[in-house]
Amino acid sequence: MTFSQTKLAQTGLNFLSLSSDARSSGMGGAVNSLSGFSGAMSSNPASMAEMPTFLSATFDMNRWIADINYLSASVILSPSLGDYGTIGLSVQSVDYGNLEGTMVNRNNPNGYDETGTINPTALAVGLGYSKMISKQFGVGARIKYAYQSLGESTFFDNISGDVTTKKNKVDAIAFDFGTIYKTGIKSIVFGMSVTNFSKEIKFESEGFQLPLLFTIGISANLFELINRPQSNQELLIAVDWTHPRSHPEQLKIGAEYIFNKILSLRVGYVSGNDENSFTYGVGVSSFGLEVDYSYIPFGIFNNVQQFTARVSL
Repeated sequence: MTFSQTKLAQTGLNFLSLSSDARSSGMGGAVNSLSGFSGAMSSNPASMAEMPTFLSATFDMNRWIADINYLSASVILSPSLGDYGTIGLSVQSVDYGNLEGTMVNRNNPNGYDETGTINPTALAVGLGYSKMISKQFGVGARIKYAYQSLGESTFFDNISGDVTTKKNKVDAIAFDFGTIYKTGIKSIVFGMSVTNFSKEIKFESEGFQLPLLFTIGISANLFELINRPQSNQELLIAVDWTHPRSHPEQLKIGAEYIFNKILSLRVGYVSGNDENSFTYGVGVSSFGLEVDYSYIPFGIFNNVQQFTARVSL
């Protein structure tokens, strides 16, 4: 007899599993095998290995559901265009908005007392390095510090009348690893990554893991794949298979049509999601400046919009 395992809500600090990069989001997150742009660093640190410029700076804004706001930024340095490897620095912050704090008080007819406003926050800072070991194979890794504060909890002792306050804070060190492999067959590229690897951490007495994720991806320029290369057009097709710790496996499919290296149109699909299966995006790039936008219909939560501005030198 076999038993199926239901994986649900087994991790904490889940803000680490969300990318704020609009290009990635517009393609459904299927970017594990795409290289050369800093936004994919959060998915696969090896993606930095083939940066085409000396410096790339990115700023992201993500207006997530329930009025949660993500802000992130990254800077990628590629001395000698990758001969000595590529270094990346990333910062992500989360503002969960204001919540009304309460504590249980059975002496109050309402059953509780108000304790004031709580403003939960989260922060992650990462430092990564990647390098092409050969013309076809690249590796990368990132270490990051993650912190989350869920505000203060206030407890009332009905017997002694004492009031106790506790600060709900936790931090952790996590690691990301990844590889990129260019097969040499047309434009087919494979990617593999492990993100958010860390030891168990605790809030008070309850232990939990970070959102560990295993991903395998493949991508190619469809025009080249079918032997109809276009001099000023590309149609990237990318597929990722993910194995998360806290929910069932997912298939992510993304497509990006690029015209004259200026205009990009994107669409993505993510399996297994109840509210946000399809994603859409658009990007404009010129003179070292790129602006990306993604739109994700999110069912009862209306929609999610993400913006990214990238400067390359």
